[in-house]
Amino acid sequence: MASNRVIVYGGKGALGSKCVQHFKCKGWWVASIDMVPNEEANENVIVKMTDSFTEQAGQVTADVAQLLGEQKVDAILCVAGGWAGGKCSSKDLYKNADLMWKQSVWTSTISSHLAALHLQSGGLLTLAGAKAALSGTEGMVGYGMAKAAVHQLCQSLAGKNSGMPQGAAAVAILPVTLDTPMNRKFMPKADFGTWTPLEYIAEMFFNWATGVDRPDSGSLIQLLTSGGETQAVAAQ
Repeated sequence: MASNRVIVYGGKGALGSKCVQHFKCKGWWVASIDMVPNEEANENVIVKMTDSFTEQAGQVTADVAQLLGEQKVDAILCVAGGWAGGKCSSKDLYKNADLMWKQSVWTSTISSHLAALHLQSGGLLTLAGAKAALSGTEGMVGYGMAKAAVHQLCQSLAGKNSGMPQGAAAVAILPVTLDTPMNRKFMPKADFGTWTPLEYIAEMFFNWATGVDRPDSGSLIQLLTSGGETQAVAAQ
């Protein structure tokens, strides 16, 4: 039986699927949380669609508690999210801002509570921010607001009285563009050498989860890719 355990929130997305695959290959027990199951995971928690945050959070929290019982996990990787554009004059502003909040802030908030309940002392929680949200995002205001909120949550979780387990770390990654099949489909003429490979992130998460080169809790780690080479650089 695997001695190390990880929960991947958003485990059926492009990055989530890569994380499930990577940790499974390393012999870890992996649970996926998503709206559809990931067949590669050991266990799945299926998120029910609702417009109520408290309903969705309550459902996921109860299902994870039922799955784990008294067992703790070594890492929780929140890689749920998405992208939608729109400036404040856009007719889709409200719809897109609502979607961004649900995909990024709801999932990150639930993940933080799951960490408080189920993460080992010294464990790892990762959140998905965005480099763009370090400053104004005039053409994608809903996205920028949601990702900035994730950054703020990450920094809050580093506080001594945040409710996180003893010695646990919360770290947010701030990519620019991830090299996913969907991004390649919609941006076929882009310079893929500036996109961050999913394998790089999955390997980095595994290292952090096992205590290798793990940043301090509250760190916002930019993923800067150029010429196919990626550097992880803390935001100042």
